[in-house]
Amino acid sequence: MILQALKEYYDRKAADPEANMAPIGWEWKEIPFVLVLDADGRPVSLNDLREGTGRDRRAQQALVPQTVKRASNISANLLWDNPEYAFAISTEGPDAKTPQRHAAFCARAESFSVPNDAGVLSVKAFLKREDKLALLKRLGQPWQELVAEKNAYVTFQLAGETQIVLASPKVKSAYDARVAAESGGEKSLCLLSGHQDTIKRLHAPIKGVRGAQPRGADIVSFNLDAFRSFGKKQGANAPVGKTSAFAYTTALNHLLRRDSRQKLQVGDATTVFWSERESSLETQFPYFLNEPPKDDPDCGTRAVEALMNAPQTGALPPAETGARFYVLGLAPNNSRLAIRFWVASTVAEMGANIRQHFLDLKIAHGPRDRDALSVFQLMVSIAHLGKSENIPPNIAGDTMRCLLAGLPYPKTLLDAAVRRNRAEQNVTYARAALIKACINRMVRFQNPQHKEDLTVSLDTSNDNTGYRLGRLFATLEKIQMEASPGINATIRDRYYGAASGVPVTVFGNLMRLKNHHLAKLDNAGRRVNFEKLLAEIMAGVADFPAHLSMADQGRFAIGYYHQMQDFFTRKKEA
Repeated sequence: MILQALKEYYDRKAADPEANMAPIGWEWKEIPFVLVLDADGRPVSLNDLREGTGRDRRAQQALVPQTVKRASNISANLLWDNPEYAFAISTEGPDAKTPQRHAAFCARAESFSVPNDAGVLSVKAFLKREDKLALLKRLGQPWQELVAEKNAYVTFQLAGETQIVLASPKVKSAYDARVAAESGGEKSLCLLSGHQDTIKRLHAPIKGVRGAQPRGADIVSFNLDAFRSFGKKQGANAPVGKTSAFAYTTALNHLLRRDSRQKLQVGDATTVFWSERESSLETQFPYFLNEPPKDDPDCGTRAVEALMNAPQTGALPPAETGARFYVLGLAPNNSRLAIRFWVASTVAEMGANIRQHFLDLKIAHGPRDRDALSVFQLMVSIAHLGKSENIPPNIAGDTMRCLLAGLPYPKTLLDAAVRRNRAEQNVTYARAALIKACINRMVRFQNPQHKEDLTVSLDTSNDNTGYRLGRLFATLEKIQMEASPGINATIRDRYYGAASGVPVTVFGNLMRLKNHHLAKLDNAGRRVNFEKLLAEIMAGVADFPAHLSMADQGRFAIGYYHQMQDFFTRKKEA
């Protein structure tokens, strides 16, 4: 299903000339250096096509023959490669295999015949020159930068031409004819297309997944006996034709490219998304779940607001709603890629699930806080020290899958948020929103008739013991803060963990201390108001329990958060 959906995406993009999707046998590659040759194969100049400064320095992309797959074996690309293959120069120290790699490059170039093409003839002449290294060293600074840059790619251009040799129409036609003529290998029924095709033994590597090997990793791979069936080798265990294999790998690499707008990071899962047909959700999706760009921090809020109003405004055209929408999460696993999650739905269902996610997250907050929290902000809120590298890997992927499929959030998410509250002795806006969403979804799926357990703001009618105790703890802290202005540490800093987990151990002492704090208040009316509020809260608490369940500890956090927000919200005049 995944590979088939990727192949369909390739077919859709390949039909669009503006999509710049590489045709079969080709790929877009960043080529930083171009060696300009004269008709006799003498180097004229070495052009550095990189732009930008520092780490943002990027090379221009060129359409080149697809990268050959190599690990420890020797295999050369056609008319482009790294300096070791192209010039017999190792950029990582002496290597005994360097001459063999260069010989493989020369042999492949020599075997490529393009009648009457001056560019290809000049490259062949250059590769046959015995003095080519001496001539290259005379190019000065560009040559030194090429040697210093590890694994920088280089290709060739004929002097007087504006394009590289590989861009020549004659060269393209000759290479396309060679790709079409390659029919070696076993033929069978392709699992993706349903047609007879030559089975691809080794699929192209997938690049762009954070944490994976730089040379790429595989989704389809059978390199050990334990993975094989009936004595079959490599790709024959899952027969995919060469046309379909090229289509799905090219489509996935296109989605994972460096500047892709259809890619976002969720924990350790590099996530890509696409739709069966062009849709507005395909462009808006990252604004719902990713961090907004620094130059437009409110774009995510606007996108969520438009999604919330979609049922009233009809934001999604009827033609889009029935289109399939796909979300794929990939995580590194040695030389392979692990499928962290895969969600396939319609545009209408996906939009409704995302909308419900933000409705579940909605909770009272300060005037400077964002209305819409991204998945990244939610995950960072439960991470140690608030660092993205400390986000638990499985939680992020499971949360994304539940969010997109409209399922209850994983219980580990609620546990992580509650534990982080106890560790930091504080309830933040992001964690309060997360806990509210987790509990409400859990209750809704257990009892569909019960629509909402926790409200957006303070709910004085909520009789849950955990929620009431959270309100009580917030009230006791507020009394202490007003009794001792500027106090360095409140009861929250000392007792939050115990109060939310084992209330009976601390609330007796806190209730005695509050009498001392109330006596220090100069405003008698304020003292009476606090006593009335305490009486209203305690009316729903029969006794202090010895232990609160994880869900009730979450309700404790929401009760505390709601009550504190109510204290600091200016009341409107009657």
